[in-house]
Amino acid sequence: MNNEHSNITILKEIAELLNDETEMVPMLKGALSKFLNGTKFDTGWIFFIDGKGKPDLIVKQNLPDALAFNECQHLKRGGCWCVSRYRTNKLDKASNIIECQRIEAAIEADVGDNNNITHHATVTLQSGQERFGLLNVASRNTVRFSEEDLDLLESVAFQMGSAIKRIYLTNEQQEIALVQERNRLARDLHDSVNQLLFSVTLTARAGIEMSEQVEIKETFKDIQQLTQEALTEMRALIWQLRPRGLESGLIEAIKIYAEMLGLQLSVNVSGVIQFPSRIEETLFRITQEALNNIRRHAGVKSAQLYVTVTATDVLLVVKDKGRGFYMEAHNEIPSLGLQSIKDRANAVGGTADWVSEIGKGTELLIRLPY
Repeated sequence: MNNEHSNITILKEIAELLNDETEMVPMLKGALSKFLNGTKFDTGWIFFIDGKGKPDLIVKQNLPDALAFNECQHLKRGGCWCVSRYRTNKLDKASNIIECQRIEAAIEADVGDNNNITHHATVTLQSGQERFGLLNVASRNTVRFSEEDLDLLESVAFQMGSAIKRIYLTNEQQEIALVQERNRLARDLHDSVNQLLFSVTLTARAGIEMSEQVEIKETFKDIQQLTQEALTEMRALIWQLRPRGLESGLIEAIKIYAEMLGLQLSVNVSGVIQFPSRIEETLFRITQEALNNIRRHAGVKSAQLYVTVTATDVLLVVKDKGRGFYMEAHNEIPSLGLQSIKDRANAVGGTADWVSEIGKGTELLIRLPY
């Protein structure tokens, strides 16, 4: 009875923590820590598993040295019964794992004390029919956990799954609000500043036609040219706020944007372009910035785009044969545009690199996992 009361107490404490936290990883880490401290389980780790069945170790707590060695390399690599069962949708309740290849590999490698951790239990993290990953726990000198232990594990996993879903929904709502705000700003810019610039262009054109003095005509021509450039910049800014055309596909949207900038863009695609929305928008934003840099700085009117899609990532290459630039290895990134590209790539776990030579153009290389 005391043990049951203790379990109810720990579940209530975990529920309170999960409800209060708004960030995913700290939430799960705190809940796992509280669960381990309040039960006889000694260590635990959580995998998120994507739609392709690829596991990602996002939280670990109290790992023995053998499992923590080299940034948990043995937990992150190799085969795994629980992940395999998860992929085939056959892990429908908390279960004892008779053999864990990852733990066995860590013990065989003899890279640290395993604290007598040889087996673990596992349970799916889910909310309704939506699955997110696995919660694994283990104890010293324990090969098999009792039904009571597994029931408690299932209760905690249910709480975690509900909290994960809540945060996902909150993030989606925030993203919707952000998109709505972008659309509002884009409409405001189009309806006010964009129209004013267009009016100035028409006024300058009328001034050219009405003036007889050469100096005044040249002044109006300069005004018209500067205003036309400002219009192009404004339309590009509106596109950055609201990327119309993505509904027709990434490549089509990029082509439309390049045409709007007055650039001839040759496109070469290898593989099937089908990414999560966040990756698709990141690719679009990066390509936007790259094309803007070409228009402003390269001194050319053409560029090449290469997109190569593999089973795990996408490689985006944007090339031009323009002015190029020189940057020593220890120098800072030469422009805000390139810094923005690097930041966007890093934000989704990708990389951004470039090579450039004076008079021979620039090549931007982006690699994003998906």
